[in-house]
Amino acid sequence: MKKIQIGVIGYNYDASLPPKTLDIAYEVGKEIAKKNAILVCGGLGGVMEYACRGAKDNGGLTVGIIPQEDYSNANKFCDIVICSGIGKSRDFIVSYSSDGIISVGGGVGTLIELCVGYMAKKIMVSIEDSGGVSDIYGGNFLDERKSIKIEKSKSPSFAVDFIIQKLCNIR
Repeated sequence: MKKIQIGVIGYNYDASLPPKTLDIAYEVGKEIAKKNAILVCGGLGGVMEYACRGAKDNGGLTVGIIPQEDYSNANKFCDIVICSGIGKSRDFIVSYSSDGIISVGGGVGTLIELCVGYMAKKIMVSIEDSGGVSDIYGGNFLDERKSIKIEKSKSPSFAVDFIIQKLCNIR
């Protein structure tokens, strides 16, 4: 049986992020590893790096789909690096390659990934109080069609469990 792939999306820098946001990302990665799922992300810094670190510290497998052509741009916690060479268009690959998506903070790139997830009807959960678009869109639909609600959770553990439970009910 195929392992569940959970996408983690959010800010790709960490210099000006609140430590709380990075701690949440770490916990999301940790929970994904504990559930024996695969973490899929954009492979760069910030939320992606901290989530990958959380997964790796807990025996998980991580996949980073980076926008560049050179492996050296990926964070050091990516087990598998996919060099897309297509810039921000790689956001589509991250969302389509994920069975479910968890957003932590995030700006316009994260919003693009949420929109792609919405169009693809992916199960999505935003972590409350993590900042950015996760706080803005968590608990909402992205348009009037109301096809997929972006659930919200205060707990990384609940977010991962929610996605896995929903996927198990679908399969």
